[in-house]
Amino acid sequence: MEDEIEILVRYSETDQMSFVYHGNYVKYFEIGRITWLKKLGISYKQMEEDGVMLPVIELKINFKQPASFDDKLILTTRLKSMPSYMIEFDFEIKRDDQIITIGYTKLVFLNTKTNKPMRCPESILKEIAKVS
Repeated sequence: MEDEIEILVRYSETDQMSFVYHGNYVKYFEIGRITWLKKLGISYKQMEEDGVMLPVIELKINFKQPASFDDKLILTTRLKSMPSYMIEFDFEIKRDDQIITIGYTKLVFLNTKTNKPMRCPESILKEIAKVS
């Protein structure tokens, strides 16, 4: 399953060279993941209230071209495989149909009471299965 969102680069997201500061891509990926879950009907906030956290344990970004202020970017978020203890996403950012950045994140499902990894909640697996 994949999801696309539009990101309009704000001035505050750029650096002294007028390019999007590299750390902001991590924020873009987070927006992509949370939106992806929301479109499945899963509230990240509710998940946390239910005692499940998703810390990032691995992150990769490959910058092909810079993005600048006022660029309209399209972020595609793809689930890499069915989650177990971990969930993995691939990301692609395009400007004018040209790929400018690709990325990847791996997150682990964490029980907030024990601070130990846990299996992906069954409710999430069911929602993913509906769209797969």
